[in-house]
Amino acid sequence: MTSTKCTDKVILDLWHPLAALSEVPAGTVFDTVLLEERLSYATDGAGDAAVWRDRRDLPEGSPVEIATLTDTLPVKLAYGYIWTTLSDAPADLFPIPEFAENDRRKLNAATLGVNISAPRAIENFLDMGHFPYVHTDILGAEPHTEVKEYDVEISVERDEILATRCRFFQPMASTASTGGADVDYIYRVPHPYCSVLYKSSPLDESRLDVIAVFLQPVDQEHIRAHMMLCVLDDTNEDKVIKRFQQTIFGQDKPILENQFPKRLPLDPRAETPIRADKSAIAYRRWLSQKGITYGVIPAAT
Repeated sequence: MTSTKCTDKVILDLWHPLAALSEVPAGTVFDTVLLEERLSYATDGAGDAAVWRDRRDLPEGSPVEIATLTDTLPVKLAYGYIWTTLSDAPADLFPIPEFAENDRRKLNAATLGVNISAPRAIENFLDMGHFPYVHTDILGAEPHTEVKEYDVEISVERDEILATRCRFFQPMASTASTGGADVDYIYRVPHPYCSVLYKSSPLDESRLDVIAVFLQPVDQEHIRAHMMLCVLDDTNEDKVIKRFQQTIFGQDKPILENQFPKRLPLDPRAETPIRADKSAIAYRRWLSQKGITYGVIPAAT
């Protein structure tokens, strides 16, 4: 783990995910690391949670009543996860209105540790060009390798990146798919370390499935990736839906961990862009405009 703790105010002022609520038994202490700070968290099983800095009198696994705790950090329960911040005045958490729709399956597909910076992982999530080569016969296949022209905007008003008109042929877009099809994608980056993907639903042409990756920065080069699913699927069991996404992420993980440098270079001259990288170029520019330094290699001034 890197020795220098986070001093990036933009990152400190954000909400960060720690764990899926469904995977935290009530009344028990769990430990984690966020931005090089050792934290503990617990839930009461009745819709409340607490997060606090590491305490020797409450080791992991010990019982706790969260109502008795003092000196706790801010907590938000959203999209099926416990979120916290190291700031006294955090920014608002971005909206995902589809999560309130009752007919959607809402699952944590997986929480996995990855030896890479959060910005590198977000950039990979935005990349359609790797589908045929890394996710062969699932999210892509030869000879369908072309990334067609699409639109990207950096919205100052919404403070997010939005990529639209994304379209890619996929042999097996989801567990609800019955065959290959051209799939419409919308990529949204509403948080430097979180991205939300909207893609065509095989069950309803008028609606989109939602797949989000919420990254917990352990330090500048290590993350815990929480994968949230909010999908239309009235047939498959939870474990089948989860396994599909775990397979995809399992294919991405070694690619990510072999990238060098592990922190994302923000200098536009550092790595050669191609058309498929249009979203990544916008993402790097957005991080630079925000002045973010944690998990990246800032452009030379």
